[in-house]
Amino acid sequence: MTEAGSGSAPAALSPLDSSRFGVRVARAPQVTLETLPDVLDFCKQEGVQLLMARCETKDLSLAQTLERHGFFLTDTLVYFRRDLNRPLLPEPRPVTIRPALEADAPAVGEIARQAFRGYDSHYHADPRLDRAACDALYVDWAERSCRQADMADCVLLAEVSGQTAGFLTLKRISESEADGRLYAVLPSMQGQGIGQALLIAGLHWCKERGLQGMVISTQITNLASQISWIRVGFVPHSSFYTFHKWFDK
Repeated sequence: MTEAGSGSAPAALSPLDSSRFGVRVARAPQVTLETLPDVLDFCKQEGVQLLMARCETKDLSLAQTLERHGFFLTDTLVYFRRDLNRPLLPEPRPVTIRPALEADAPAVGEIARQAFRGYDSHYHADPRLDRAACDALYVDWAERSCRQADMADCVLLAEVSGQTAGFLTLKRISESEADGRLYAVLPSMQGQGIGQALLIAGLHWCKERGLQGMVISTQITNLASQISWIRVGFVPHSSFYTFHKWFDK
C-alpha cells in the first residue's frame, strides 16, 4: 500500500507531501550507495527539510550508511507477486464487486478514514509529522483514486447489503503487471472474506487485460494481509526499508 513514487530521478520534490505537512519534502524512491551523494546534494540545493527515502533490504551496507548520515528507519515494506499464468486463479467470491465511479469517492474516502486511522506507516512512525495529517493522507489518496486517472486505472468496490464495505485500487505499472496500490475494508466488516473477494476480483481484472502478474505491498508487520495474499497464490517478491531524514539537525 504505497503511494506512487517520483519517477526515475534519484530524488524529486514532493509538492503533495509538502502541502500536507507544511515542510519542504522530497522523495528518493530507490537510493543506492552510488546515488546517495547526488540525493544529498539535491536536498541541499533545493532546501529540503524532510527526505523520505527507500532502499532494498538486502543492501545492509547502504542502510548502515544512511543511519550514519542521520537517517532513521520508519518502516519495512514487503512486496508480493501473483503469477497470473499459473496456478489457476481462484473463482470469484459471492460478494458484489463493481468498478467505482467518481461519485463513489466520498464512500471510498470514509472506508480509508476508518481503516487507516493510526495505520502502521512510515508517516505515522515519524514523531515530527502531525498525526491527523498522516491519517488524512490516506483519505485523500483513496478519493483521488476515484477521480484521477493518473492515480488508478480501476477502483474495485465491494458492497454488502447495499453498503460500500471495501475497495481495491489498481494501477498498471508496466506492459505486463499491475499494482494493487491501496486496499481496505471497513473495520466493522472485516473477517467476512470481503478483502479476499476484492483481491480475487483484482486478479481477474488483471488477467482479463492480458497482464502476466499483479503485485501488492504492505508493512512487514501487517501479517493478516500477507496470510490472505498467500492463500490466493501470491508469493514474496521483494522488500524495502523506508528512511526519513530531517535536515534541520
